Amino acid sequence: METTRLSSKGQVIIPKALRDAHHWEAGQELVAIGTGDGILLKLKNPFRETTLEDVAGCLNYLGEPKSLEAIEDAIRQGVMEQYDRF
Repeated sequence: METTRLSSKGQVIIPKALRDAHHWEAGQELVAIGTGDGILLKLKNPFRETTLEDVAGCLNYLGEPKSLEAIEDAIRQGVMEQYDRF
């Protein structure tokens, strides 16, 4: 546990060990969330906002939909192939 102080301007220095552990650098924006008994600091928008179309659109599968059984068989086969390597 680290100790820090609140300055007269309301500023708090986040200890270096915590900044390093979270890969926070000078200039990064943080969001301060009141939790009732303290404050939670999180990076502001660590990832760009995406839509389902952005994510699913990268799959580019144009064939017939696969059945749940076919999907489970493919997973089972992949697991067995990984297992056989060892």
